[in-house]
Amino acid sequence: MQSYLAGELENIRKAGLHKNEHVIASPQGVEITLDTGRQVLNFCANNYLGLSAHPDIVQAAHRALDSHGFGMSSVRFICGTQDMHKELERRIARFFGTEDTILYASCFDANGGVFEPLLGEEDAIISDALNHASIIDGIRLCKAVRYRYANADMDDLEKQLVAAQRHRFRIIATDAVFSMDGNVAPMDSICRLAEKYDALVMIDECHSAGVVGATGHGVTELFNVRGQADIITGTLGKALGGGIGGFATGRKEIIRMLRQRSRPYLFSNSIPPSVVGAGIAALDLLETSTGLHDRLTQNIHRFMSGMQQSGFDIKPSRSAIVAVMLYDAALSQEFAERLLQEGIYVVGFYYPVVPKEQARIRVQLSAAHTQAHLDRALNAFAKIGRELKII
Repeated sequence: MQSYLAGELENIRKAGLHKNEHVIASPQGVEITLDTGRQVLNFCANNYLGLSAHPDIVQAAHRALDSHGFGMSSVRFICGTQDMHKELERRIARFFGTEDTILYASCFDANGGVFEPLLGEEDAIISDALNHASIIDGIRLCKAVRYRYANADMDDLEKQLVAAQRHRFRIIATDAVFSMDGNVAPMDSICRLAEKYDALVMIDECHSAGVVGATGHGVTELFNVRGQADIITGTLGKALGGGIGGFATGRKEIIRMLRQRSRPYLFSNSIPPSVVGAGIAALDLLETSTGLHDRLTQNIHRFMSGMQQSGFDIKPSRSAIVAVMLYDAALSQEFAERLLQEGIYVVGFYYPVVPKEQARIRVQLSAAHTQAHLDRALNAFAKIGRELKII
């Protein structure tokens, strides 16, 4: 096996598909220092609101360490539930307009543990074709029959719902924002179809919470369907502080059943107090002011407009994700490396992360980016785009 793996790794390298990791020697932010000592502008983090090293978030984590200790050393139902965990769960439910919340170590765990306790062989899951790997894996762990519809295609979704009518329970599962393209699921249409065909709705808000909607309350706010989703999963690892930790929030009966039977919840340690305290502080910031969200929205519009004016092929987006399409895997790596030389840190995405011949650079905007940061990135993209004859 060792020889086989060595050969496979060499084939990946020769094909130009090897994923290299740059090491950061500073706090996460829009200006970061690599372990080489070089300072670069970061345009590939999920740090949408700039909270990863925000002083209020860091101080809240310190306070929680002082008041509640470092680690829980237990799962929730044994001795791993603190008052802080319950407070964060209440705050998340209030933020999304839901009835109850359950915390997980990550949203990957939340998505991995949400389907199997609720659905069996007589049920059906209708899943968007571009759903995140964690949703796909969660569905695989469940015995429900699987249906798939083309990305955000409501005609195809309706066809699958018609085909699934023979099952006891049906649930539509979708990302709110699709992480590789940046497009948003049409939740108003999805909720109408769910009502028409008597289906539940599950939404992954990882890339949309704090980002989309008039005040950053996510895709249900954007489409005015607040309260209509049965399950919303999400993370504290992106806009809400950028640390770790996930959650599922929704109908109280669903959340109570997950507490009884969801395996990642039952068999993993509780998230530590510092993460919980930071998560509460992040929600405090979002509920106190829309300033960060407003600034992010301005940055998104400015960057997308600049890229379009330069002539780049970018995916339509209503999120903080801008997919710059290059199509060729090796080209996406070369472009990213050339940008790094210009002091702009981005990453090329290619198969198997995205479909073959759909390679791209995924740019992620932050409220912490200044106009000077954006202009520097736009100028670097235009310069290299011309040099590589892309624009």
